[in-house]
Amino acid sequence: MEKTYQPENIEQKWYAKWEAAGYFSPRSEANRNNHKDDNYSIVIPPPNVTGSLHMGHAFQDTIMDCLIRYHRMLGKNTLWQPGTDHAGIATQMLVERKLHKETGQTKHDLGREAFIDKIWDWKAESGGNISNQLRRLGASADWTRERFTMDEGLSNTVQEVFVRLFEEGLIYRGKRLVNWDPVLKTAISDLEVENKAEKGHLYHVRYPFVDKDETFGGGFMHIATTRPETILADGCLAVHPDDERYTSVIGKFVHVPMTDRTIPIVTDPYPDPEFGTGCVKITPAHDFNDYEVGQRQSIEIINLFNDDASMNDNAPPRYQGMDRFTARKAIIADLDANDFLEKVEDHDLMRPYGDRSGTVIEPYLTNQWYVKAAPLAEPAIKAVENGEIQFVPKQYENMYFAWMRDIQDWCISRQLWWGHRIPAWYDDQGNVYVGRDETSVRDKHGLSADITLKQDEDVLDTWFSSALWTFSTMGWPEKTADLRLFHPTNTLVTGFDIIFFWVARMIMMTLHFIKDDDGKPQVPFKTVYVTGLIRDENGNKMSKSKGNVLDPLDMIDGIDLDSLAAKRTNNLMQPQLAEKIDNATRKAFPDGIAPHGTDALRFTLAALASTGRDINWDMQRLTGYRNFCNKLWNASRFVLMKTETFELDAVNPTFSVFDQWIDSKFNQANQKIQTAFEQYRFDVVAKTIYEFIWHDYCDWYLELTKPILASDDSAAIAGAQLTLLTTLEKTLRLIHPLMPFISEEIWQSVKPKLHLTDDSLMITAYPAVVDTTDAQAVTKTEWLQQVLIGIRQIRSEMDIAPSKSIPVMIENASATDQQFIQTFAPLIQTLGKLTCFETLTGQPPESAIALVGEMKLHIPLAGLIDKTAELERLQKAMDKLNMSITRLNGQLGNEKYVANAPAELVTQTRQQRDEQQSKLDSLTTQYAKISAL
Repeated sequence: MEKTYQPENIEQKWYAKWEAAGYFSPRSEANRNNHKDDNYSIVIPPPNVTGSLHMGHAFQDTIMDCLIRYHRMLGKNTLWQPGTDHAGIATQMLVERKLHKETGQTKHDLGREAFIDKIWDWKAESGGNISNQLRRLGASADWTRERFTMDEGLSNTVQEVFVRLFEEGLIYRGKRLVNWDPVLKTAISDLEVENKAEKGHLYHVRYPFVDKDETFGGGFMHIATTRPETILADGCLAVHPDDERYTSVIGKFVHVPMTDRTIPIVTDPYPDPEFGTGCVKITPAHDFNDYEVGQRQSIEIINLFNDDASMNDNAPPRYQGMDRFTARKAIIADLDANDFLEKVEDHDLMRPYGDRSGTVIEPYLTNQWYVKAAPLAEPAIKAVENGEIQFVPKQYENMYFAWMRDIQDWCISRQLWWGHRIPAWYDDQGNVYVGRDETSVRDKHGLSADITLKQDEDVLDTWFSSALWTFSTMGWPEKTADLRLFHPTNTLVTGFDIIFFWVARMIMMTLHFIKDDDGKPQVPFKTVYVTGLIRDENGNKMSKSKGNVLDPLDMIDGIDLDSLAAKRTNNLMQPQLAEKIDNATRKAFPDGIAPHGTDALRFTLAALASTGRDINWDMQRLTGYRNFCNKLWNASRFVLMKTETFELDAVNPTFSVFDQWIDSKFNQANQKIQTAFEQYRFDVVAKTIYEFIWHDYCDWYLELTKPILASDDSAAIAGAQLTLLTTLEKTLRLIHPLMPFISEEIWQSVKPKLHLTDDSLMITAYPAVVDTTDAQAVTKTEWLQQVLIGIRQIRSEMDIAPSKSIPVMIENASATDQQFIQTFAPLIQTLGKLTCFETLTGQPPESAIALVGEMKLHIPLAGLIDKTAELERLQKAMDKLNMSITRLNGQLGNEKYVANAPAELVTQTRQQRDEQQSKLDSLTTQYAKISAL
């Protein structure tokens, strides 16, 4: 082993060897056990082909790799199915931007087929970026099976599913309201809409009564709206049926301002009597809630907008062709000029934006393709209710049920060129025919060659193809061996934010299409492990727009900030955004980011994987776990140096109480770790590993064996050497799923000493759980530890140098204590650096005291410390802390500071104050002790 741990020298070396050896692939057909319980599979949530590795990917893929490596070492035949999503909008935008930058052309200049070819060219050149980055993370996915949602096999699956659903009456085409992006000119999903809180206005508008009745409201109905431009398409005014203010006007008609139309006043449960005037305008073509009211009330639907959100021919001529926001200004001015505008109020509102285009999204009435979701949802609900699918943590089942029990039909069409083109054809009369290709359509419907057919221009939502992911990647509709062995998959690792959009749809689609041999519907996975969301150190969501995105590869490799701006221009990022991210990173890391290595990053992510919904990133923990890697490396080098002469076949060992103790501690840790793996408590796995390696093995066992190794007892030395090696080897197997690279590198050095024959650690067996503990060895060793800890704590509190020999006198020792003293006294004197360790006679002198059970350890302080100097040192430290605490209390007592400062800064200030107060309390106690000497 090298003298120092340098992850850059081992990580890519071992990954290349593992992949070349085929260790990531399931066992060959000849060596497979056909019993499903002996197989374990995970499908990767397919990242966008345009993407690059971010902290969310690193977090979830680390967890998936831990599970795959763990079950592989348990002897399961494992498949981790990788792949990427074609990401319709993101990919089309990226290639359009690239095309315009390089040639000045648009996609329309090229035409559909040529533009699609350009996308495939880009995919061949740059589409594997994120897969290569996942390799850097150590992902042991079977890359020989990597799939892409637009590859031929998956495209055939998508087409087959669409045709079958259509033939079953579960897919239809209809005109309904959708989220519409006026820049991209396509419908988008709710997941692609980002609602932002903004300052806006509430416009109070008068609608004159048709009958000129002046007895109510001065002859007007009064409404309040945030979107006055849509007044022109109002279908009615609505009030709540229980709102007694409006009983007398129900059924009357009012004029729509700025038009020649009249509309009725109706009652409906939708209006909130407490909002505005309690009377709302209903514009079915431009608001989702209004659309539902319009359906209930049979109100005329008038669409005001073109597909670019400019005013169309349904608007009065004065406004036609205006952009929607330009039209708003003109309409407000005209309302005011004609005395229809009563007042304008400031108003806080949520405004929807397209996450790709950045434009305000419009509810828009268009013809789209839909899946009838309710019939598919019923068995999907039952699958979770009866435990066929379990959510971890369990509370996410409630989120799933809430959406599934009120599910709406799913809009699956998009007005893009890149994607799975909808397999539907139209004749000149507008009749629609669905089939696998044009030939099969003509054959099925008896259409002659002189009838012109034109294929639908739309493509399918990317969530449609990804909903088929578990079975499409395994070869359906063919009855493949992979489907037989690896489906249902075992675990899905995902975020709570796509339970609706992906998890639920996978469950619905899979139950509908995949059946056991006996016809029973199959679930896509047995467990859904829902991770929290990785946020920055202040608890903010990481986003490019905020400039707080962290690149996991920067954590692994480190980065020179002078080159950061250039690095951030990947994926043709806008220069302003690249600069914003660059500046944010420079601010957060003014000295740059040091390299930490993949194992430290993976271990940090596992340690952060609590059951919470939000997980704040912590650079200090990453640095701490980099130090943990160093600790393991140096301890392993120590073991190898101390076992240079060890010959396994030549030993006749005897085992000390400490050998028996460390074996017991390993067994306890192993049991806890494997239980935590089964419960998806990766934070517990990491914590248990850390405590065993750092504290039990390195801090205690290595220290306790040093006197044995320095003795002349060859049998005891052999026992210690064998235990050092076997415990280290088992520990490397224990940590491999979390820290694959460092464990493999060290294991290869330990392997020959123990005559191990496996070529790689990753294909060895995980340590078996041994449910045995040597209780006596544990009791004795823990007693010894408490004695040494007590002595060292007094040294620390009294600032007694570790090198200074001190006496320790024992008082109130029980019979068991006396027995242990007789056994361990020489060792305690050596490890504690004591001049004596003996029973107290007579009255004790002024001493510092440590308790071990009822037994007291006295360390006489006379002559060990300079009382005056020590009191002066303590007083200076206390004065400094008092000044700081006073300042912090002043900040926290300032109401303006608490009210106006960022919440995370106020929290940090309180934590800093509390930590300093704790230190002050400790120093005060110590001062009192020394003053009493």
